[in-house]
Amino acid sequence: MPASQTLTAAVHREEDWYVAQCLEVDVASQGHTIDEALANLAEAVGLYLDEVDDPAGHVTSTPLVTSFRLPGAA
Repeated sequence: MPASQTLTAAVHREEDWYVAQCLEVDVASQGHTIDEALANLAEAVGLYLDEVDDPAGHVTSTPLVTSFRLPGAA
């Protein structure tokens, strides 16, 4: 794994947990706070990339992340 790399995470709340999903690597983790979820995600992604044969091949480009609007009910 490279010495330093910036990846993107999407974080959402599920009951008492924050769930963090890495958008470039198919890995997720959770924590009781956003910071804890992100720290756990960083550790999980690092461990995952340490175990695969071709770490660079498992990191995709950052997807476009945007918002969209649903039309109101008729």
